[in-house]
Amino acid sequence: MTPQNLKDIAMLWFKAFNEHDLDSLLELYNDSAQHYSPKLKIREPETNGLIKGKDALRTWWKDCFERLPTLQYEVNKLTADSEQIFMEYTRKVQGEEDMKVGEVLEIKNGKIVFSRVYHG
Repeated sequence: MTPQNLKDIAMLWFKAFNEHDLDSLLELYNDSAQHYSPKLKIREPETNGLIKGKDALRTWWKDCFERLPTLQYEVNKLTADSEQIFMEYTRKVQGEEDMKVGEVLEIKNGKIVFSRVYHG
């Protein structure tokens, strides 16, 4: 895939996330995709921050959208090669301080196979 193809997938990811469209978001992922997040590690310590498969992703993000109905991500910068994209964005939630976030999406055959979130 080209870097532009990956950027297009990332923009679809942001659109689905910002619309809290769980089905469209999950459609971007491979069935056995994995996701790592420091927030996961805090909220669900038994996962050690890593979940696997679409069912786990659905459960995690459904809870997230329900807990944080004003959650939005503002794109700052996208950097891609042929296999992954690094997304820099600002996490915005009404009543909370904005948070700068970095996230890597590894993409194979047009689907996200691994996502990793980094923030302070």
